[in-house]
Amino acid sequence: MTDADDLRARTRALLADRPPATTSRADFLAARFDAGLAWVHYPEGLGGLGAARSLQSVVDAELAAAGAPDNDPRRIGIGLGMAAPTILAYGTEEQKRRFLRPLWLGEEVWCQLFSEPGAGSDLAALSTRAVLGDDGVWTVIGQKVWTSSAHLARWAILIARTDPAQPKHRGITYFLCDMTDPGVEVRPLRQITGEAEFNEVFLTDVRIPDAHRLGEVGDGWQVARTTLMNERVSIGGSTGGRESGMIAPLARTWREHPERRTHALHQRLITLWVEAEVARLTGERLRQQLAVGQPGPEGSGLKLSFARLNQQISGLEVELLGDEGLLYDDWTMRRPELVDFTGRGPGYRYLRSKGNSIEGGTSEVLLNIVAERVLGLPTEPRTDKDVAWKDLAR
Repeated sequence: MTDADDLRARTRALLADRPPATTSRADFLAARFDAGLAWVHYPEGLGGLGAARSLQSVVDAELAAAGAPDNDPRRIGIGLGMAAPTILAYGTEEQKRRFLRPLWLGEEVWCQLFSEPGAGSDLAALSTRAVLGDDGVWTVIGQKVWTSSAHLARWAILIARTDPAQPKHRGITYFLCDMTDPGVEVRPLRQITGEAEFNEVFLTDVRIPDAHRLGEVGDGWQVARTTLMNERVSIGGSTGGRESGMIAPLARTWREHPERRTHALHQRLITLWVEAEVARLTGERLRQQLAVGQPGPEGSGLKLSFARLNQQISGLEVELLGDEGLLYDDWTMRRPELVDFTGRGPGYRYLRSKGNSIEGGTSEVLLNIVAERVLGLPTEPRTDKDVAWKDLAR
């Protein structure tokens, strides 16, 4: 049984064998993965040691104290937070060994091909088709939208309809899609911030071998739910300390501009500060729950809170700054590698936070999930539950 002392010893042995000061970043990360110290709760040979998930912090603390490089988790967040746990849960041994190592090392960036122009909030209504040929290769035709990192990605997690005669939640299959396929076309979507971190992706006769199917044929919705639950924890669960995240620049602005303080603004600041701290601690509690199981619908509530708080906090920051808050730092069209809320100005934070209530599941959908799966309230009436997808009105 691997315990904290054993992990400290293993980490110190890694640091002694591969001193960060004299070892290249790539070599150090590869050695860390091979030593089972990448994600300690994963199986041996896949970057882990089969240890308790809660013990990852022991390794991270030792590495941080030694100045060791990390794998730039914000840049590869979709791979780490969504693709990896899904591949671990449903992938074959061959798939796990092929994809998890380069994913964690950041050698292969991932994106998520789920939402479509006609199937955003109602994701199960997706119409992208996948047809299996006699040669054991699937041909995929369709369009996806709001795809973060598609312009950087080597691989994508993809869901497509494989049996239109089944109801919409059935007849969906989950695939691992090669983004370098000539049938994949990525187009930028310029946002209100001026950037194009999102993309639309057109899939024209994209060929996916059956070996890149994840889970059983027709079981894609169940596989996708694993991805979605991990996604919401990944988006909503901040790992920073007290007064981190979006509340940090607001608190700094408050301290730097005493002349703009009013009693009403102070009350709003205190309320949001407390709520941000509650959300942070709730996220920590949820991560501890993950140490002994899989993410559940509670992550939807955390993501709901994340979106609401970001929008309210950024709005108060702009208001506190007065005329200065109306300025915008840079409208340059760029395709960034990651979203940097705290590295840009208040105007950017205000505009970008508007997307928080859409990405990773709209707030309206998440409210339903919390109501039905957390609070146990009656489900909304559904007339399409047992109707074949091909017979639904569109």
